[in-house]
Amino acid sequence: MAAFNDRSDAGRRLGRRLAGLRGRDVVVLGLPRGGVPVAFEVANALDAPLDVIVVRKLGVPFQPEVAMGAVGEGGIRVLDRRTMSMARVSQEDLQQVERQERELLENRVARFRQGRRRIDLTGRTAVIVDDGIATGSTARAACQVARQLGAAHVILAVPVAPARAIVELKEPDDVVCLLSPQDFQAVGYYYHDFSPTDDGEVVQLLDAAAPAPLHLAGDSADGSLADEVDIPAGGAVLRASLYLPARCDGTVLFAHGSGSSRHSPRNRFVASVLHGAGLGTLLLDLLTPEEEVNRANVFDIGLLAQRLSFATHWLEARHDGSAGRIGYFGASTGAGAALWAAAEPGAQVAAVVSRGGRPDLAGPRLAAVKAPTLLIVGGADENVLALNRQAMAGMQAPTRLEIIPGATHLFEEPGTLATAASLAADWFRQHLLPSPVGRSIPEARE
Repeated sequence: MAAFNDRSDAGRRLGRRLAGLRGRDVVVLGLPRGGVPVAFEVANALDAPLDVIVVRKLGVPFQPEVAMGAVGEGGIRVLDRRTMSMARVSQEDLQQVERQERELLENRVARFRQGRRRIDLTGRTAVIVDDGIATGSTARAACQVARQLGAAHVILAVPVAPARAIVELKEPDDVVCLLSPQDFQAVGYYYHDFSPTDDGEVVQLLDAAAPAPLHLAGDSADGSLADEVDIPAGGAVLRASLYLPARCDGTVLFAHGSGSSRHSPRNRFVASVLHGAGLGTLLLDLLTPEEEVNRANVFDIGLLAQRLSFATHWLEARHDGSAGRIGYFGASTGAGAALWAAAEPGAQVAAVVSRGGRPDLAGPRLAAVKAPTLLIVGGADENVLALNRQAMAGMQAPTRLEIIPGATHLFEEPGTLATAASLAADWFRQHLLPSPVGRSIPEARE
């Protein structure tokens, strides 16, 4: 008979066992995906903040359900040498599996954070929670990641684990386990409902657990906040969020699409990824609240481009070159405005990225754009994809089209926005940031 109804039930029971930690300096860290529903209940019971700690199992190549180790954030790798030896896993096999899993890990980190700052673990107690342990590889990696991030005390808490695995765990300072059978079956055997947890559920639980300040997705990767600034633009004043790192070699200005603003969670998520790449960002409203009432203004690409140019001049004048090279990131109709502004005579724009954008709205000005341009389009967004191909044909600048399979216009599908953000970060890093070997400009391609 199953010991737990579902992951929430297991989490509530685990929370009661950990009640003695309530009121201490604790951070609860769920292991995605299945560990997060358990961790959510533990965090509620302890009145503690909830975050994720992302690890990926390294499966034996011909039997991937068998773990030969795990990788985690921060370059952590844990290997089970005995399993590798028994399975005769070569170094080449290991490298291939690790490369694949690290790519998935980075995408998952970006997807789950979505602009949330990682909770600082320095000097605190990290309670790492999963829905159960089989071999312990991912749990060991997670404990090492938490230690590397500064945790003073690491506790591993799980509803169920084999007795042998608990004894062999050396990485955590303490292990709390509700059920540790000698004749352990699979983790799911001890749950009545062990249905899969998807990425969307993980994000929803993190949203539900986060206090209001953590929803401000425009904050920087190092925890410092973006400044709210006013930008004069002719007879208007534009509201904007500005973040510049201590050393800023490149800043990206965001041109939001129709019906959006500087508070757009998607663009703020992309901004957070750019912060992690060492870039500054300026997210601004190209229209005043009064102007937004007139929907015609939202599609006035010339007006939006003019406002973007005003903001660029303001940034350059205010920071006297300390903002570094300038890039534009445009979404939807904002992409047309970004390319229009980049085509202006004398525009010092080093790179442009369009996400799900309408570059075609820049019309004949496309031919005047000199900045290397990356067009990111969802594979399921067929109409916009056709318009991007049409716009690409009219451009003289080095241009690349990246198609994200399965993504629709808003990139709402799991992992698609993270992929788009990663592509944008790579593009801007290449064209805005200094490189000891110089920048290579790719040829136009799909």
